[in-house]
Amino acid sequence: MRKNTKILIVLTLFFLMPKGRGVAQGMPVYDNTNFVSLVKQLVESAKQTVELLKMVEHLQEAKEKLEKVNNAVRQYQAVRDITRDNQRLVELVRNDLREILNSPYIHPDEVGIISRDFDAIIENSLNQLEFMGQVLSNDFLNMTDAERLFILEGHREKTRQMVAEIRIKRKRYALVVSFREMQDRINNRETNY
Repeated sequence: MRKNTKILIVLTLFFLMPKGRGVAQGMPVYDNTNFVSLVKQLVESAKQTVELLKMVEHLQEAKEKLEKVNNAVRQYQAVRDITRDNQRLVELVRNDLREILNSPYIHPDEVGIISRDFDAIIENSLNQLEFMGQVLSNDFLNMTDAERLFILEGHREKTRQMVAEIRIKRKRYALVVSFREMQDRINNRETNY
């Protein structure tokens, strides 16, 4: 009985053991359907990769176009600011110079000096506008947009400095006129002793 039980246990274990573990390895078997589906997946992923590369190129082109438009907008803003500052400069000179020169407290020999001061600033402003037109119109020295924008930003700053200089000169001459007016009032006042 013991012998039969042992045989029965061995046979039961032999039949219940999973296949492959108890058996030596043999010739590998390939499943053609799995291989074909793997190749199809590889081809599909290659197509997707090509599409992604095309998309990356398209996005880079779009980025370059956006940068060009952004630089053009910045140049336009710089030109607009320079033009507006130059208009303000001309208006300041026109109004303030007329007011200063029409004052009876400015001596005739000072008229030429004052006029030359303001004329020099206006001429500098007009030269800057002319240079700016050359930079924008004919691809000045084959410059990039960034270089052109840098030059325009520099001109914008110079124009603002000129406007500030005009205001300072106007204030200085207005103080001179005011001082001379006060001096004239003091010298010509009536005395009631």
